[in-house]
Amino acid sequence: LVQLVESGGGSVQAGGSLRVSCAASGSSQEYRCMGWFRQAPGMEREGVAFIRVGRDEIYYADSVEGRFTLSLDNAKNTLHLQMNSLKPEDTAMYYCAAASLWCSGLADSSYPYWGQGTQVTVSS
Repeated sequence: LVQLVESGGGSVQAGGSLRVSCAASGSSQEYRCMGWFRQAPGMEREGVAFIRVGRDEIYYADSVEGRFTLSLDNAKNTLHLQMNSLKPEDTAMYYCAAASLWCSGLADSSYPYWGQGTQVTVSS
C-alpha cells in the first residue's frame, strides 16, 4: 500500500519561509517521479515541482522557480519542498504525489498516488 504523508504546512507572512515534507512508504527509489502540487480555493490544481527519481532531474513551475527548492532524502524516503520568499498567491493546500512507472512532468493526471495535503497560508 502506497502512503504519502505530508507535514510542515502552516501560516507565515509574505517574504517568509516554510518547508513541507512528504514521507513515502517503502523506498523512494521505487518511484519514478515524486512531486508537489497545490490547489487554492476555487482554482484548479497546479504542479509546483517534481523530481525524476534516479535521474535526479528536478523541474519547477515558472511561478516558483528561484524561490522553491525540491529535495529528496533517499535515506528517509522523504521529499522536501523548501519555500522561500513566499507570496500571498502561494496560499494553497499542498499535495505530495508519486508515480511508480511513468509520469508526464507536472501533469497531475499521471500521478496515481496522493497524500492528504498540508495547508500553506501566506498573509500580506
